[in-house]
Amino acid sequence: MEIVAAADSDERGLTLLRVVGQLQRVIVFLHSFACDRSHLWSTQSSEARQGPVMSDEQITKKVREICEELILSQENLKEVCDVLHEELNKGLGKDTNPEATIKCFPTYVRELPNGKEKGRFLALDLGGTNFRVLLIQLGEKCSMDSRIYAVPQPIMVGPGDGLFDHIAECLASFIKERELGDELLPLGFTFSFPCKQEGLTKARLARWTKGFKCAGVEGRDVVELLKAAIARRGDVKIKICAILNDTTGTLMSCAWKNHNCRIGLIVGTGTNACYMEKLEKVELWDGDLDEPHQVIINTEWGAFGDNGCLDFIRTEYDNNIDCESINPGRQLYEKMISGMYMGEIARQVIIRLVAEGLLFDGKSSEILEEKGSFFTKYISEIESDKPGDYNNCRVILEELGLNSATDTDCANVRHVCECVSRRAAYLAAAGVAVLLNRIGEESVTVAVDGSVYRFHPHFHNLMTEQISHLIKPGMKFGLMLSEDGSGRGAALVAAVASRNSR
Repeated sequence: MEIVAAADSDERGLTLLRVVGQLQRVIVFLHSFACDRSHLWSTQSSEARQGPVMSDEQITKKVREICEELILSQENLKEVCDVLHEELNKGLGKDTNPEATIKCFPTYVRELPNGKEKGRFLALDLGGTNFRVLLIQLGEKCSMDSRIYAVPQPIMVGPGDGLFDHIAECLASFIKERELGDELLPLGFTFSFPCKQEGLTKARLARWTKGFKCAGVEGRDVVELLKAAIARRGDVKIKICAILNDTTGTLMSCAWKNHNCRIGLIVGTGTNACYMEKLEKVELWDGDLDEPHQVIINTEWGAFGDNGCLDFIRTEYDNNIDCESINPGRQLYEKMISGMYMGEIARQVIIRLVAEGLLFDGKSSEILEEKGSFFTKYISEIESDKPGDYNNCRVILEELGLNSATDTDCANVRHVCECVSRRAAYLAAAGVAVLLNRIGEESVTVAVDGSVYRFHPHFHNLMTEQISHLIKPGMKFGLMLSEDGSGRGAALVAAVASRNSR
């Protein structure tokens, strides 16, 4: 029994070994099959992700297709003109102004310089992250002494009294450094934010723009706030003769030399325009009806489109810019034109092109991914390269951590920049054309200032070209670079005011 039992045990063991061996072979086969399939799927998945390799020509064509939504047709621009004309009428209308997005504030500046203004004047220019104090001598020999002061970020978004105390402190320092303490000088105050003017020296802030958010200022008279800050110090004598914004100053500065000047335009950190309007068209006017029957209107056209009337030309990039801004739903026209936003629009387009594998072999950089990293000045510098020359472009891309850009990459980045800047120039041109058509004079000079207009290599020509297409036949115009409109222009407004008060 023991021998039989042992034999049976051996047989069962051999059978078991044979089964185990077969199972092992099956497992090896299945593992091998699975590995082969896995490799096949991995290869297919990788190929699917990469897609077919495109030629440079195909990439360029695709880039241009994506950028087409930034290109405005003549029909688009004519519609912009028609809508802007209607919105300006709403702003000037007594009944329609409360609901109008373009507020068309009368500035109470009714006379332009005659070129004979004389004397010493102070000017204060606040319109961005820096402000200036100026001492200006007008007359046969003109001179200007100025100093720039910073507005720190905490002050830009802090209490309103803090901002005006800071301005008063800098103003007092400027006066003491030049030993002007005993002289009562007229001051023109350039305050380049939307204001409802109630007189030449009274203006209530409608809303902050350009990154400012000082509490307790909106709805209040900024001249009184400045006077109160100066009074709290008690160490300087200043007579504030006029408050204006930079567009009015730009117009006044050019009108001092060119008596055909009727429009002031700013295309810089923000954008705005003013123009000389007939009193009969200004239902808001609450002043006297004596000569001259005209007044400079501060349009505050940066808010054009806030009611949705420009949605037909806005893009996903504009929507993103707006949503991420500190003032969503406001200043929509400005956000398509001004230097504060142009660079970020270009960056968002570039990021999309990278994501779709159309730039830099689909590889971005940490710097490029940061909001605001593509400065508007980059657009001007890239477009300053001669066609086919990408020196500036390569330097900028390297600053952004993109060190392996091809000529095709550079050409396509330039195309993005051109689309963004051309759209901005054409939109600004449409606005100017509307004002020229409203004025209706045979020959008008447009005073222009702002960093975008000054430093972009083609902005002037792009605007001139488009204005010519949009104005009435037979009209002549010229774009004239303003020489320190917010400084000298403020002094000129104070000079004209002083002349009329005698």
